[in-house]
Amino acid sequence: MNEQKYTQVWRDILDNLKVSVSPAIFGTWFTQTHLIRLEDTGKRRIVEIGCNSAYVKSTLETRYFGLIQDSIASYLNSPTDILFTVKNIPQKKVASEISPLFSQGGDKTLNETIAKAYLRSGFTFDNFAVSPSNQMAWAAAEAVSKSLGTAYNPLFIWGGVGVGKTHLMNAIGCLALSQGLGGSVLFCTGEQFTNDIVEGIRNKSTQVVRNKYRKLRVLMVDDIQFIAGKDTVQEEFFHTFNALVSAGSQVIMTSDKPPSEISKLEERLRSRFEAGLIVDIAPPDFELRCAIVQIKAQEKGLELPMDIVSLIAGNLEGARKIEGALVKLSSEVLVKKSNINPELVETILGKSSENGSDKKATADEVISATIKYFSLKKRVLLGQSRARPIARPRQVLMYLLRMELGIPLDEVGRIVGGRDHTTVIHAVNTITHLASTNEVMRGDIKGIKNLIRG
Repeated sequence: MNEQKYTQVWRDILDNLKVSVSPAIFGTWFTQTHLIRLEDTGKRRIVEIGCNSAYVKSTLETRYFGLIQDSIASYLNSPTDILFTVKNIPQKKVASEISPLFSQGGDKTLNETIAKAYLRSGFTFDNFAVSPSNQMAWAAAEAVSKSLGTAYNPLFIWGGVGVGKTHLMNAIGCLALSQGLGGSVLFCTGEQFTNDIVEGIRNKSTQVVRNKYRKLRVLMVDDIQFIAGKDTVQEEFFHTFNALVSAGSQVIMTSDKPPSEISKLEERLRSRFEAGLIVDIAPPDFELRCAIVQIKAQEKGLELPMDIVSLIAGNLEGARKIEGALVKLSSEVLVKKSNINPELVETILGKSSENGSDKKATADEVISATIKYFSLKKRVLLGQSRARPIARPRQVLMYLLRMELGIPLDEVGRIVGGRDHTTVIHAVNTITHLASTNEVMRGDIKGIKNLIRG
């Protein structure tokens, strides 16, 4: 069987696998594979699968071996034995699977229209990574984009910082503009809407403001919770909302809370927001974070091996922190001509965590949370025992003090029982690596962080 035939066979098998896993998992792991060998021994088929890295190989063998074997056996209609081998996919001149809807050299007029609507052309459905944590919101946004004003109106998306709410709203707007709705699509924040109302009242130009918002085909308001407690602004938005919905226009809003939990939001607005579809986006899981790292890295022209992708995804929780780390990594590569390796990434992750930490927690609070999570006594945790059930939680504590609070190495050593900085470095490196490869460790770190936040 020639290489072209192998490629077609593996593409067919991947198409079958694609329906059994989430898009994020498929994009993170299965696209890193290719078919090396297919041998018929008479009674069984031997299938050798190439993986781009040892980490991809290990993940597929431990998590998805049965699924892959069943899919191959079904496709070949024969019992199969599968082998995984670390071997890069042969370089091919193919178009990127992930590309912005509007390229730099694309339709200049369209790009100008997108800019006038205050949208970002880089936020599209094509480069939005989907997993179970955001699949409902993605499906709802896609449905709205195909049937503006009728599918779900209003669409209300809520969730924490950096989970993709604004990205989805932008994607709807960009698609609407690409379909010829130029001039009738507008993206604004709750603060911008408020400022427009205030300026309208001050300059006696309220009617101009009303014309700006009430004649739109699509209105997208980011952080709608900002208008809560502002009586005049809520009054104006109430009438704007009614005018748009009555005319069949689409209204899309995002918030950090569902309408029922936004304090000082007028009841009549709350009831109208709840009349449409309300969907939430949970924080991204590990597989989704891996997909986000790959998408953002590709946008920045960085080629990251899978072990580096996993290292970043295992240690950073939000999309914005991931993007920030990749910006620093890109700078190191372009300015300092550094090679991308685990040591460089670990250094950047340390700086990223230090700069991105909200620093509200204290060392004592981190110690207390670690003690509570692992059910240990303080003197035991900070003592000299090297038993694994105690030494590992102690390493996690040093990791959190260094990576989350940005405490200097020597100070971390002093806090954790008078240890030297080399011990702290070893602990931080150990937990950093485990966080990128071990689901239990990621769960432990997240559990302690949740206790710290209360």
